Amino acid sequence: MVHRAFRIAYDGTSYHGFQRQPDVPTVEEAIFDACRALDVLAPDADKPDGYAAAGRTDAGVSALAQTIALEAPDWLAPRALNAELPADVRAWAVADAPAGFHATHHANRRVYTYHLYAPADESDRAARSIDDDRFRAACEALSGTHDFHNLTPDDRNTERSPSLDVRREGDYLVCTVSAGGFARELVRRLVSLARDVGTGDEPLAKIDRALASEPLPGHEGIAPAPPEPLVLTDVQYPDLTFETDEEAAASARAVFERRRIDRRTDARVAGQVADGIR
Repeated sequence: MVHRAFRIAYDGTSYHGFQRQPDVPTVEEAIFDACRALDVLAPDADKPDGYAAAGRTDAGVSALAQTIALEAPDWLAPRALNAELPADVRAWAVADAPAGFHATHHANRRVYTYHLYAPADESDRAARSIDDDRFRAACEALSGTHDFHNLTPDDRNTERSPSLDVRREGDYLVCTVSAGGFARELVRRLVSLARDVGTGDEPLAKIDRALASEPLPGHEGIAPAPPEPLVLTDVQYPDLTFETDEEAAASARAVFERRRIDRRTDARVAGQVADGIR
């Protein structure tokens, strides 16, 4: 057996988050089921030996580079895992990990990407107009070391040092948020607050209020942005070198390309219905 780390991509829209929960589908449970089917996890065992994951994504959040590590037989490659994983969960790269490696504690950077629908013109009457400069100013103000107790349901360990970068891609503002680690729902609440500043619903001064030591009253609270536009895009480890399993990566690309086509078709059908209602 060797300690091995795997990159896992998944479409989170059908799952109640990454972390295993009773009675609902999760990505982690799908991974454990695959390990049981491959006899890597005993039927009566709770989880594989040495198992840990880089983080816990919320329900609806997807991933490109979620990372798990476990004690694995030499033959356990990403393509072997994929033989037992559901189609919307794909292993695609692997690295041999040193003794004592922990996928959670040894990550030194995590990167999330949020795709905020924000058309540059006002042709879409269903979308709120967002001022790019105001949105960028909000992201800049939220970057750096702060106590984010007003932007997470966590009640401890709320000081973090995120960096928020923004670029426009057509009708989307793409917000990349990176940090050593994140409190629960922090990325989605950061985007939510920046969006509200960008639309003019909140002044830039609301950020100072949110970062102050006093708790926000309920009516001033900041709800998380929707989870579906959020992707865990990278987890960095200083001592790991991942090798892409070309067969597994090709399988993953095919799966997600098919999903891209299906969703474009869904959008086209919904658009015909919306445009036809008079």
